[in-house]
Amino acid sequence: MLRSVAAVLQEPVAAFEYGVICEVFGVDRTDEGVPRFDFRVCAVNPGAPLNFTTGAQIIPQFGLDACADADLIAIPAGQVRADFNEEVLEVLRAADARGAYILSVCTGSFVVAAAGLLDGLSASTHWRYGKEMSELFPHVQVNTDVLYVEEGNIITSAGTAAGIDASLHLVRKEHGPTIANKIARRMVVPPQREGGQRQFVKAPVPVCDTDGFGEVLGWMLQNLSADIAIADLATRAHMSSRTFARRFADEVGTSPLRWLTEQRVLAAQSLLETTDLGIEEVARQVGFSSATLLRHHFAAIVGITPTAFRTRFGTAAS
Repeated sequence: MLRSVAAVLQEPVAAFEYGVICEVFGVDRTDEGVPRFDFRVCAVNPGAPLNFTTGAQIIPQFGLDACADADLIAIPAGQVRADFNEEVLEVLRAADARGAYILSVCTGSFVVAAAGLLDGLSASTHWRYGKEMSELFPHVQVNTDVLYVEEGNIITSAGTAAGIDASLHLVRKEHGPTIANKIARRMVVPPQREGGQRQFVKAPVPVCDTDGFGEVLGWMLQNLSADIAIADLATRAHMSSRTFARRFADEVGTSPLRWLTEQRVLAAQSLLETTDLGIEEVARQVGFSSATLLRHHFAAIVGITPTAFRTRFGTAAS
């Protein structure tokens, strides 16, 4: 049973990610029947102030020895390319060896990976740092498409607020849905978002100034509703279709058709958020031939249906 939680802090402390751990595990809600967690704020040097990324400071009360019997070791976000503290890594290895839970929020997964605990396993992190994590830890299967990943006793969550979902998932697993729902209600957040849900990220348009690619990308974005053929794009870029497809993949990182599909889905997200247009009309305006085709690609890229996305994020009705 999850009863004790040790939050391990390293400078600079990410304020929000640390706050997520505190809010779920560190607040006394016994008046609502929620069990009180033995919450410990730990660091290599207890009593010494640590700087938040915001400029404020915190003074951890406990040293790393307080992690020795904790049921959960929680790691908030931190530096992604730093000299990882060996004492902290040993704490994580010891916790893993005795079967304790390990939870990382956002880039806290880098610390868990540095301890060697994610080798051969799937893990999540903030989408912005996925490539960097893959390069730094090639034996980790980095998945930035989901909110969190659970691999046995280790849970790695994606950017920022996904740490709430991962934390509530762990509470639900150990204490049941009633307790998790009470905490979620006090936090005014959804009681459950499954880990397999995609991170809602609007991918930036790549900067492509060479060989006319910037102009072609701009034209594609302005004409999403048109029937766009790869041969026509190649002509605009003054290349053969084969050369265009190869150069496009080299510069943009994906195929022209895949990129176009992603941009149409992103445009659909915007319409679903800001208008009350029917799904069929949304599909037409962003270039899909039918609502069925929109639903197929939307679910594949975003992870939920257009209707579910509108219910969660739409503002037009309200």
